[in-house]
Amino acid sequence: MKRCLLLLLVCLYPFAATAQTHPAPAAPSPLQLEKTVEAYLRNLFAWGPTFQVKLGPFKDAELPGFYVVPIEVTVNDQSDHGTVYVSKDGRFMFRGDINNLGADPFADNREHLHLSGDPSKGPADAAVSVVIFSDFQCPHCRLIYQDLKSVEPRYPQVRFVFKDFPLTQIHPWAMTAALAARCAYQHSPDAFLKVHGEIFDHQDTITAESAWATLLDYATQAGIDADDFRACMASPDAKQAIEADIAEGMALKISSTPTLFVNGRPLIGGAAQVLVQYIDYELALHPPQPHPSH
Repeated sequence: MKRCLLLLLVCLYPFAATAQTHPAPAAPSPLQLEKTVEAYLRNLFAWGPTFQVKLGPFKDAELPGFYVVPIEVTVNDQSDHGTVYVSKDGRFMFRGDINNLGADPFADNREHLHLSGDPSKGPADAAVSVVIFSDFQCPHCRLIYQDLKSVEPRYPQVRFVFKDFPLTQIHPWAMTAALAARCAYQHSPDAFLKVHGEIFDHQDTITAESAWATLLDYATQAGIDADDFRACMASPDAKQAIEADIAEGMALKISSTPTLFVNGRPLIGGAAQVLVQYIDYELALHPPQPHPSH
């Protein structure tokens, strides 16, 4: 889903306020800075009175002498978020990422990713993992599902993990489909693969009105007893598993699907060529280790 309210803020190159040529005054308070930053942003992006702008809290950034400032903008009941960095002397502001050259840039992502408890293919001890956050009603997720049909067989040494991230605000039957696939997984991994495939293969024909009956049909075709499937769909277990995936995705700041992580390296949109590039790169860094001979 394309997010628009902070499009300029997200896409512009870093910018700075005009530097003063005379000696800087005493450092302003965070409250004074908040007013200055809000006024500057409103003028920069033409955010008039109908735009509600919320800044803060101001926190020390990794870069000495700067605050990191979250921003929330709301208009017509739609909100979006962004972040800027503001110098403590009130002179400069920029948008961008601060990278510690001595640290692994994807270590934090890997800490938030849980590789167990979700449907997966490939060895559990794989040196390279691909985690896919997906929505069954998302057309782009269907494309990556189709691409993975050719990518996965090329990399039997890689683990592919499927996670649910239904965008229920715009996809009315995505949660129902996620529940159905989770119930299939609780029955067996093979049943999950069948139901997962049927949903994506027939995505264009499923509607909010037909979803329940269609998914029940897919489940029974996969060998799941109809009563067992209904009981699972009504139980809290499947929903809790999906909510855990969603919480994981939120911790990783996912806002659209599909979003993939190759050993923690994010790939938004799931372009197959880039996915292969990332997998090859990680395999070169982490070549398979030979098993000790007996």
